[in-house]
Amino acid sequence: MTKYWLFLLIAILSEVAATSALKASAGFTRLWPSIIVVAGYGISFYAMSLALEAIPVGIAYAIWSGIGIVLITLIAWMIYGQQLDSWAWIGIGFILIGVVILNALSRVEVR
Repeated sequence: MTKYWLFLLIAILSEVAATSALKASAGFTRLWPSIIVVAGYGISFYAMSLALEAIPVGIAYAIWSGIGIVLITLIAWMIYGQQLDSWAWIGIGFILIGVVILNALSRVEVR
């Protein structure tokens, strides 16, 4: 089961890399950021398909999107200077709490 969670982690991190490079690609006019975007999304979707062999799709997608949102928001804040107000930080906190609840309390199983 651990390998499927590793696949989900790879899916999350490669999607975050791809999305972060999307801004740097300048509408796919810059070569290397564009390559990172295409490769990152390809790796992400492939790794997600492997993770879904053992992790329920609803749980996997909630974790993938939730952690992805948090990481991309933090990258935008640190690298691109995106300003976050107190409501943004509260929202990020709720997303993280939701991911923890899904992992700690949900008993959804793959059929």
